[in-house]
Amino acid sequence: MAKDGGSGKDRHVEAFLEMLAAERGAARNTLLAYDRDLEDFSAFARARGEAPAAATAATLRDYMAGMGAEGLKPRTAARRLSALRQFHRFLLREGLRTDDPTNLLDSPKLPSVLPKFLSESEVDALLAATARMPDRIAEVSRAALEILYATGLRVTELLTLPRTALASDAALIMVKGKGGKERMVPLSDAARDAAADLAALSDKRIRWLFPGRDPARPLTRQAFFLMLKQVALEAGIDPARVSPHVLRHSFASHLLAHGADLRSLQMLLGHADIATTQIYTHVLAERLRKLVEAHHPLAVAR
Repeated sequence: MAKDGGSGKDRHVEAFLEMLAAERGAARNTLLAYDRDLEDFSAFARARGEAPAAATAATLRDYMAGMGAEGLKPRTAARRLSALRQFHRFLLREGLRTDDPTNLLDSPKLPSVLPKFLSESEVDALLAATARMPDRIAEVSRAALEILYATGLRVTELLTLPRTALASDAALIMVKGKGGKERMVPLSDAARDAAADLAALSDKRIRWLFPGRDPARPLTRQAFFLMLKQVALEAGIDPARVSPHVLRHSFASHLLAHGADLRSLQMLLGHADIATTQIYTHVLAERLRKLVEAHHPLAVAR
C-alpha cells in the first residue's frame, strides 16, 4: 500500500490535501474535515486489503452502505461522499486512476431544510440596538451589521476586510471569498458611512477594519459572535436566532422577496453552483403565490 513512512497517512491523500490548500486556498477547518473523512474511508479500505487510492467500486459501495447501517446522519454521509468524490476526481486528473468509481454511488437523500432568517423589522431592531451598546462596541457592531446586511458576506469575509476596503466613495467593494475567488459586491451608503466612522477611531497603521484585541490580527469569530448575541439581547431578539449566517440568509431572502433573481443572488453570495442558491426558492415560491392571489382572476374571492 502507498503510505507515507512518517505519518502512516496514504501519500495520495496527503497530496490531495496539499492541493486543496495550495491551489484552492481551502481553510484549515475544511482541510481537517476532509482529512477526517478520508482517514475514516482509508481505515475501511485497508481492512479489506486495499489502498485508499486504489479502492474498488464494491468497496466504496459497501462503505457508503455501512454508514447507513450504522445510523449515521444523511448529512454526515453526504459530506463523506463529497470528500470521496473530490479525492477521486483528483486521482483521475493526476493520472493515478483511469476511472472514477464514485460516479456509480448514489447521494444520500437529505431532508429539506429551509434557511433561517430574520424579518425586515427584526433586522431594523438589531441595527437600532447597536446605538445603545457601550463605547466602541456600538461602532463595531453598527459597522458589522450594516455591512453584513448590505452585502451578505460570510463572517470570515467580513472580519478580514482591510481597513481601506471601504475608504473610497466607490459603490462596489472587492471581496475575496472561498478558494481565493474574488467578486464585486455593491455597498449601501449606510454601510460605507458606518465603516468610515469605525475606521476613524483606529490608528491608520492598523491593517484591519475590524481589528482584534491584538491589532495585528482581525477580530476573532468567537469575539464577534459574542458581540452579536449582546446586540440581539438589547434588541429583544432571542440570541439563538441571530448569527452571521442568519444575517446572510436574511440578506438573500429579503432581496428575493423584493424582486431579485437567483442568478444575480448567486453572484452576490459567491456561490460556485446555482444549486446552492436554490435553497432560497421558498421565498420565490411565496412571492409567486402572493402574485397569483393578487392578480389572477380565478384567485379573487367569490
